[in-house]
Amino acid sequence: MLRIYLILFFFALTFESNADVKEKIIENLKNTNNLNFNFEQNTNGKIENGNCTIEYPKKIFCEYSRSNNKILVSNGKSLVVKTITSYYRYPLDKTPLGVILDKNFLINKINYLKERKIDNKLINFKIIDNNSEINIFFDNETFDLIGWQNIDIYQNFNITYISSIRKNRILPKSLFDLPAQN
Repeated sequence: MLRIYLILFFFALTFESNADVKEKIIENLKNTNNLNFNFEQNTNGKIENGNCTIEYPKKIFCEYSRSNNKILVSNGKSLVVKTITSYYRYPLDKTPLGVILDKNFLINKINYLKERKIDNKLINFKIIDNNSEINIFFDNETFDLIGWQNIDIYQNFNITYISSIRKNRILPKSLFDLPAQN
């Protein structure tokens, strides 16, 4: 009988700590209006990096380092990827970023998903949406979003790692204006 009580006690502790982690991640997301960060993106082995700013809901501006003046911008409805020689525009909700940039969607999903701890450093949630799988990663100490992995609309495998995170800064309104086509 003592064994059963001990097993139930340890199970309750594990369940409570898992719920606590989710609550801290959700609270952190709720308190984040925007974030600025450096990123490294690996797309099928091709590494790119730069700086991004996200403003919830669904806005992002990224400048890539050393790459044809590449920028990625979402105004909340459309996503534009522009370089010196190309211009691509997509409906945001048809891309994985539509999920990643939707804070309320993430909060609702995290409430019901089981988290996976990786090396006691990362917390991972696997989100399945519209037949797409997106893995979202949070820091186990700060509970900040620190990256994601997904398959993009061209069926490329992408891993994005973010660092040097700064939250809730004053942002210029025009930052998320879509660039004009060349």
